[in-house]
Amino acid sequence: MLLLSFAMLYPILYVIFASFSDSNAFMAHEGLLLYPLSPNTRSYEKVFQNPMVWIGYKNTLFILVVGVSLNMVMTTLAAYVLSRKKLKGLGVMTFFVVFTMFFSGGMIPTYLNVQSLGLDNTLWALILPGAMSAYNMIIMRTSFAGIPDSLEESAKLDGANHMVILLRIVLPLSGSVIAVMILYYAVSHWNAWFNAMIYLRDREKYPLQLVLREILIQNDTSNMMNDLSSVEQGSISETIKYAIIVVSTVPILCVYPFLQKYFVKGVMIGAIKG
Repeated sequence: MLLLSFAMLYPILYVIFASFSDSNAFMAHEGLLLYPLSPNTRSYEKVFQNPMVWIGYKNTLFILVVGVSLNMVMTTLAAYVLSRKKLKGLGVMTFFVVFTMFFSGGMIPTYLNVQSLGLDNTLWALILPGAMSAYNMIIMRTSFAGIPDSLEESAKLDGANHMVILLRIVLPLSGSVIAVMILYYAVSHWNAWFNAMIYLRDREKYPLQLVLREILIQNDTSNMMNDLSSVEQGSISETIKYAIIVVSTVPILCVYPFLQKYFVKGVMIGAIKG
């Protein structure tokens, strides 16, 4: 178990140690990296001097806040409706929702649809097409369906409508699965880059992960090293890549400790009842 834990944890530690290492010492190092070499924060200074990092953060936070809010509203409403056992046409509606999990129009029809709606080259193209995940909705619906019917019947006797039942009974009893859904959607929005690469053309609209892709895959670190010589640029570019990985990963990792206690419970609710 210790070896397995080390094998899973070491890649994260390697990235962190490399990001704080001196670039020349890191390039000359061979073998395992167990501590920062000549520790300094020079790579992070260069990363934060890049204006695209801050632009990416701003765009990603907008997508994250607006996207998760819309996701939760749409998923909650759909899950509540499909969790009503006496709903007419329940089987047909559920079939159409599940059908989308296995079949889709494909990338080109989706792009043409987004373009025809006027969402092309806007941040809304990264939010509205994925406003609800069928998989997440099924998990939440199963959780809602597990709430005793007697609670709903008692509320109806007191004159409560469906909105009151949802807001005052169903949601307060579903804190675990709601926390898990927020985590799922937040991680999905934070890590998304493919749709941004397809729909966005203006660099001022790039999310953080697309900025990260430019630096890691296209090796574009030139705008962070204008004040360095060509020799220094070649060495520090490697540690800059590790620093940008840490900068783009740490914020979403900080969310996990606050939602961890709900995670297993929330997923099991949706799994066992199904």
